[in-house]
Amino acid sequence: MLRRGHRADDLPFNGWRIVRGGFAIQALQSGLVFNAFALIAVELRNEFGWSAGAIGVAFALNRAESGLLGPIQGWMTDNWGPRRVLRLGAVIMAVGFLAFATIDSLVELYAFYLLVALGSSLAGFLTVTVAIVNWFERRRSRALALAQMGFAVGGAFTFLVGLALDRFGWRTTSMLSAGLALVVILPLSRHFDKRPGDVGQFVDGIDPDAIDDEAPLPPTVSRIHFTASEAVRTRAFWFISLGHASALLIVGASMAHLGLYLEEDRGFSTLHTAVVVGMLPAMMGVGQLLGGVLGDHVDKRILATIAMLGHGFGMLLLALATSSVLVWLFVLFHGLAWGVRGPIQSALRADYFGATAFGKIMGFSSLIVMFGMVVGPIVAGVLRDQTGDYRLGFMILAVVAALGSGWFFLAVPPAPPARATPSGEGGVTPTGSPTTAPDRSASNPA
Repeated sequence: MLRRGHRADDLPFNGWRIVRGGFAIQALQSGLVFNAFALIAVELRNEFGWSAGAIGVAFALNRAESGLLGPIQGWMTDNWGPRRVLRLGAVIMAVGFLAFATIDSLVELYAFYLLVALGSSLAGFLTVTVAIVNWFERRRSRALALAQMGFAVGGAFTFLVGLALDRFGWRTTSMLSAGLALVVILPLSRHFDKRPGDVGQFVDGIDPDAIDDEAPLPPTVSRIHFTASEAVRTRAFWFISLGHASALLIVGASMAHLGLYLEEDRGFSTLHTAVVVGMLPAMMGVGQLLGGVLGDHVDKRILATIAMLGHGFGMLLLALATSSVLVWLFVLFHGLAWGVRGPIQSALRADYFGATAFGKIMGFSSLIVMFGMVVGPIVAGVLRDQTGDYRLGFMILAVVAALGSGWFFLAVPPAPPARATPSGEGGVTPTGSPTTAPDRSASNPA
């Protein structure tokens, strides 16, 4: 079993500070950017008369930009460190919100919302996740789940955004969002050191010399840290990415269109809609707690597979909803599935491929994942404009997402990469590389 380890200094383990900072940052992103879009979409449609398809394209472009940015952001985070990337993102996000408050045309909507997307991506999920993966190994699922719970708590901000929209209008609300981005993210970024060794600490806060041989890592956690090019050549990389993309068909469609669906098709009031939209990430938080606890003890691949079925069933209930009961059941199933899957899939990638090049691996994965967030909103919006309601689009996305559970089920651990032996005699070995183990030391080796 694990014994209490010592640290090289008297400072508390910084990993949990990073988790708390990630929690706060993702709560802000949830309330001001992701979930708020469903409410702002209604305001834009009322003021400008833009179609559901046109508004869905704005959200899709937002997610496409985030996906295309992924490889660059992964490189930036791995090489510059998360602190610098977070600060750059906070400034760009604030400028984007200020510009968004001035829009009067679709072109400006697309351009300035893309600016918000750029900033929120740099100061958001991927950067926070890379930081946590570098600091945790044995408690990785729990740490990721706790940080991503911020997204769930951000549901409360969504309700506040709804109140602000009702009282001040969407332009003033956008300007207030710019100030919040700076006030929250910039101070928190100072805790985001790149790796434990940079500040004289250890992964998980435990000196490796204080770990008994009786406490091995879980069997799915690779001791070999893949490079990005090695990871991309594995089936597991593609299967996890395709499963993630399938889930985001539902996530993207609901984020972009849930507000319009509830108000226009179901007749909900603005505040009633805000409550539903806000409760969705709250239910996701329950799922994240569940996923964080189970993920360090149960096969993550199976948990992700079950979560995908929950996504599909939840969206099917929403498509067939004739009463508020089915809408709330959608919130239950989709929210729980979203919460369980989120930290699990990130931990699964880190378990399989290691932490050394995790930012780059996540970045390349985002090129595949983004198609879910792009296609989902467009399919739902275009079919709504063509058929007069969201039912057909939601049903198609539900079926595709449910079938996507197979991708996670097939994502078994990859074989170690074959690498040239240090002697250079032409042989290959799955070990013997500088990336075969993480830097767990409290200081640089002599």
